[in-house]
Amino acid sequence: MKPVPDTAAQAVHVVGGGLAGSEAAWQVAQAGVAVVLHEMRPVRGTAAHQGEGLAELVCSNSFRSDDWAYNAVGLLHAEMRRCGSLIMACADANQVPAGGALAVDREAFSDAVTRRLEQHPLISIVREELAGLPPADWSSVILATGPLTSPALSQAILGLTGEGALSFFDAIAPIVHAETIDMGVAWRQSRYDKEGPGGDAAAYINCPMDKAQYEAFIQALLDGPKTEFKEWENVPYFDGCLPIEVMAERGPETLRHGPMKPMGLTNAHNPGVKAYAVVQLRQDNALGTLFNMVGFQTKLKHAVQAEVFRTIPGLQDAQFARLGGLHRNTFINSPRLLDPALRLKADPRLRFAGQVTGVEGYVESAAVGLLAGRFAAAERGGGTLPAPPPTTALGALIGHITGGHLDVERTEKGPSSFQPMNINYGLLPPMETPKRGPDGKPIPLKQRGREKKKLMSERALRDLDAWLAGHRVEAAE
Repeated sequence: MKPVPDTAAQAVHVVGGGLAGSEAAWQVAQAGVAVVLHEMRPVRGTAAHQGEGLAELVCSNSFRSDDWAYNAVGLLHAEMRRCGSLIMACADANQVPAGGALAVDREAFSDAVTRRLEQHPLISIVREELAGLPPADWSSVILATGPLTSPALSQAILGLTGEGALSFFDAIAPIVHAETIDMGVAWRQSRYDKEGPGGDAAAYINCPMDKAQYEAFIQALLDGPKTEFKEWENVPYFDGCLPIEVMAERGPETLRHGPMKPMGLTNAHNPGVKAYAVVQLRQDNALGTLFNMVGFQTKLKHAVQAEVFRTIPGLQDAQFARLGGLHRNTFINSPRLLDPALRLKADPRLRFAGQVTGVEGYVESAAVGLLAGRFAAAERGGGTLPAPPPTTALGALIGHITGGHLDVERTEKGPSSFQPMNINYGLLPPMETPKRGPDGKPIPLKQRGREKKKLMSERALRDLDAWLAGHRVEAAE
């Protein structure tokens, strides 16, 4: 490990070695500024992490769609690549088959990020817990402690801001040993045979259910004992990561129109019979020995999880490398507390990055870390860096978390309904698309919507390129 710079005030301090903190540290260092990256693991563990590697993925291994033209998260991937993202580079180098998604071997990905950061000459990594606010002589700090911020730091932040933390639960999906899946029942196919970044159109393992099996499975989910929380029982779930049994409680058909939808899939063992519902498993490591159950985040107690999930055809003999779990996420009221450069208004030497700011998802968290790092590096160079244009996915995320789309002045305390958000086209300024084609015939609404996404994505990349060309981040001499 490289020594910490003699004068702590000369470095940018990044607290938290998750995706956001790792990306922030990389961006600062790439601009020629010294960085001290503080990570409390393994000195202090968390409820969700299993190892001590940087950028460890604790939930899914998927970075979601890699389609830059028609999917907002795919657009965010493309923008981050253009910004020299460490997270995207390591994800690309360690991808596993996942249809149209970008999924990674989680251990290889974390190892790659850790190695790149350890080898960077301007980055020093310190394994320690920050018990309270950063020391006063740290003049530039990025807090990227994520949804599992330690209690001591959480309380210090609350004391400084005078705000109560907003929280929600996040659930973890089980992982199955591939060799224990019955491929005489299950089959490999991506939905609609769509190829992913690696060119594989059969990236998922599919387990079919008929109506009776589906209904029995739903009842088992509803009847199974759940993890209960006394202290946090009134905390809401994030809709993008609902436990499967919570979805089942919303109605018997909810799951077969969500993660268990059968559309776009044909049973290779019985092509003439349409499955009533399908459970999909996605490759979780490069060796192809582990598969995670897509959308099967759960708060079922461990004692019953294996029993319930083995009622799924094809998983009757499944062995689990990891069972599902549940942990609490915490985020701050960013529109009221942060300025457009992600600085805390009450103490501008502190910046926030990642999921704690109110974005949801691996890519979104890393993207905010990328911007926080660039903002901090520009400031160290004696200048300022404006946020990317709101027409970009990066700029849209900043707009969301700093209140650009909300009337933050409508109450004395600012917006009370601020909630975590994935990147989506609804955060970008809309564009009009022609309602009629060159032949004068009306263009179907669905086709116009798809074309609008592509136009917005093309505009975003043009505007990002202009922003990058006009605002190069360099360290002071």
